[in-house]
Amino acid sequence: MKVLVPVKRVVDYNVKVRVKADSTGVDIANVKMSMNPFDEIAVEEAVRLKEKGVATEVIAVSCGVTQCQETLRTAMAIGADRAILVETSEELQPLAVAKLLKALVDKEQPGLVILGKQAIDDDANQTGQMLAALADLPQATFASKVEVADGKAKVTREVDGGLETLSITLPAIITTDLRLNEPRYVTLPNIMKAKKKQLDTLKPEDLGVDVKPRLKTLKVSEPPKRGAGVKVPDVATLVAKLKNEAKVI
Repeated sequence: MKVLVPVKRVVDYNVKVRVKADSTGVDIANVKMSMNPFDEIAVEEAVRLKEKGVATEVIAVSCGVTQCQETLRTAMAIGADRAILVETSEELQPLAVAKLLKALVDKEQPGLVILGKQAIDDDANQTGQMLAALADLPQATFASKVEVADGKAKVTREVDGGLETLSITLPAIITTDLRLNEPRYVTLPNIMKAKKKQLDTLKPEDLGVDVKPRLKTLKVSEPPKRGAGVKVPDVATLVAKLKNEAKVI
């Protein structure tokens, strides 16, 4: 069984994000980029399935600029067998990525697609669900435990009221939550091995997909700075401040 794992190149989660002076977007010039943390969990889960003998091949996929090759090499250092880069300089929105992944699912015919529940840059939480709809495949989102056996995946997922367990037939789409696993530390020998692994590059046109943006970003701005806290002498003053200044009651 093949496992397809889409990964996204994002601003590293340790970096303080800054908005461009003209408010057109986030400034990524000379900023450290890395793999989306949720996608890293997805790669780890796919590699664990391979180590258990459930999966035979793990294919990492990324869509975006040429530098996404670094992200794919990281995925291969974790344990992916080969990688595919759909290279484009266009701004990719979730629907465009889902369409590209649908074309790759048709081409590669994986038994399972595991991807992060959301990317930490746009926080959209849409690509997995859109891919499941386009490919007409069963889906299990926010997975905190995955067991694959007898052509089915048993997925424990986190919902508002606690945990829900789904049984879905393969092929299927699974999106990962933080508690699914803890990704392994990438060792230097594995980084060196990853450099020799196969990395294919395609263009959106090769897959017959139009990736032109459907949405237009009007303005990007930082959230307003929080005011300093104050101490109040009694409950009456607190209620007065909440009512007259904060206007929350």
